[in-house]
Formats: sequence, C-alpha cells, structure tokens
Amino acid sequence: MVRLNADLIWKSPHFFNAIKERELDLRGNKIAIIENIGATEDQFDTIDLSDNEIVKLENFPFMNRLGTLLINNNRITRINPNLGEFLPKMHTLVLTNNRLTSLAEIDPLASLPKLQFLSLLDNTVTKQPDYRLYVIHKLKHLRLLDFKKVKQQERADAAQKFHSKEAEEAAKKVAAKAYTPVVMDAQGTTKDQGPKVVAPTPAQITAIKAAIINSQTLDEVTRLEKASEEAEAEKMETDGQDQEEDGADEQKQADESTPIQED
Repeated sequence: MVRLNADLIWKSPHFFNAIKERELDLRGNKIAIIENIGATEDQFDTIDLSDNEIVKLENFPFMNRLGTLLINNNRITRINPNLGEFLPKMHTLVLTNNRLTSLAEIDPLASLPKLQFLSLLDNTVTKQPDYRLYVIHKLKHLRLLDFKKVKQQERADAAQKFHSKEAEEAAKKVAAKAYTPVVMDAQGTTKDQGPKVVAPTPAQITAIKAAIINSQTLDEVTRLEKASEEAEAEKMETDGQDQEEDGADEQKQADESTPIQED
C-alpha cells in the first residue's frame, strides 16, 4: 500500500490536459486511502486517482477549484454524505468499475450541487431495478449518466415514480431484495454474471468533459453518444469475426492433430 502524501503528490505528473485544464495524475499507485490531498493547495481542475485501491470516497478538504475527479478502477464502497460541502464545483465524476451495490450508497452524490456528468458503469448498483430513474431523480442537474444523455422524458418519469420519500424507500427495499451477491472464484477474482462493461477510455472522458464545459446545448453530447454507439457496434462485429476465425483455427488444429487411421 502506498501512502498519498505531499511528496507523492508533487512528484506525480501534473500538466495542462487536452481541454486546457490543470490536471494531476495519481493513477496506478496502489493508494488505499485518500489523505493529505490538501497538499495540492487546490491548484488543479482535474485529479485522476484511477487504477488504485481506494475503498472510501472521503477525506477531501475544501477545494473550490476541483471540477473533475476520475476514480475508476478502484474499490469504492462508501461515499461521504457531505462530499458536496468540500467539492462545491465538482461537475464530472467517473466512478466506473467500483463496488457500489445499492441505491442508498449513491445517495451522497446528491450533495454535489454542480454534478452534471456521472459514470457508474460496471458497478453492481447499475443492475438494480429503476437504477437510472433513481439516479436522475436524486441528481437534479445531471446531464449525462453512464455516457448517455439524460432526456426530459426520463426526468418526468423519475419525478413521477419517486414523488415521495416513501416511494424512494420502497425502491431501495426492492433493490436490496433483488441484489445478488458477487461470486468469487478460487483466485479471488469476480465472476461477472453479465457482459463485462468496458471502462471509458481517456479519449471518451476528455471528449465528454469538453462537451459539458464548452457547449451551451447537448448537441455535441448527442453526436458523441451516437459516435460511441457506432464504435461499440463496430467493435462487437469485429469481435464476432475474430471469434469465428479463432474457432476455425482451433478446429483446423484439432483436425491436423488427429491421427489418421489406416484400414
């Protein structure tokens, strides 16, 4: 385990990223606890804590500048319910591939007053009944959820479904009953029961951040969403062709390895 201290912070890469934001790169350091982040002196628009071992999203000092937090590929199971008090300008949060399982565990995100883009892809919570409508209901300013534009009809449906606290609590209870524990194999790795969701690429994250920051409408986001869907469809087609080719090669090898019996 690596301690997140001032020395690590200032030895890590920091630069102006593609959308001219000042970014701190703390990826892949095996950090388990967020601490000493005040050593940044709130000089960064973006902090990248991806590919670490962080369990709790907490321990932030007041940071009036930080707008984007990338924390995908960690072990997040808990979020500080008062997170918004410390990160009032947070507009982009990428929590792809963490361990959030219930609707109640994402309630603290409602404390972020400026949150517009959120990714919870590859968290068990995304499989819960009414997950998307629940998140849209809780996060009033959300414009994109899991790389998909939040539509007005979804807002209306969410408002109708969760019109009271009782409706919210009922949804949480249903989700809790529907939860299926994650299966672990002998090596301690997760056996995913559904198709594996691919984490967003840095290019996708940059493009969506640019769309959010620079556009007055969602036109750019719509184009990005369409392009992403087309790319995914193309990838699926390519993967299918590769599997067919691999299968043919395996069959050919099996045929060649089978001894020929002579009469």
